[in-house]
Amino acid sequence: MRLAVLVLEDEPEVRAALERDLMALVPTIRLESAEDVTDAREVVAEIFEDGDLLALALCDHRLPGTSGVDFLVEMAQHQRTVDTRKVLVTGQADLADTVKAVNEAELDRYIAKPWTREELVEIVSEQLTDYVEIHGINPLPHLAVLEHDRALHMVRSTGRAD
Repeated sequence: MRLAVLVLEDEPEVRAALERDLMALVPTIRLESAEDVTDAREVVAEIFEDGDLLALALCDHRLPGTSGVDFLVEMAQHQRTVDTRKVLVTGQADLADTVKAVNEAELDRYIAKPWTREELVEIVSEQLTDYVEIHGINPLPHLAVLEHDRALHMVRSTGRAD
């Protein structure tokens, strides 16, 4: 069982930049990309079919067809994805879109474009740590991508060494 991160971004250059900035995490996590919501739904289904956990979705707002915010709202309403950590990565969401994402999609974070690699990795690590902690998942197999101090505290407090 691996933690999966979904990158939903329609612009190939931006999607490639997100993937490149997260590549160091790939030995530990499953990184999947989608260019639109239809593609994202298929990717999410594959993640669950493979027995992995969709721990985090990084979504652009402006997409062809269904918006990233609407997809995040959809995720918040489905049993399989309600607990997925949700991050909006955009430079174009207006206040109404952002409020909708926070209120209806239970948005966990917002990353403004352009981002720095360090900022992105820090936020992904924080969100994956939150997911592991909330769900009581053994942090040891995922230690390389988690916030180290929090993950070690989880190990100490549960006494897990498996």
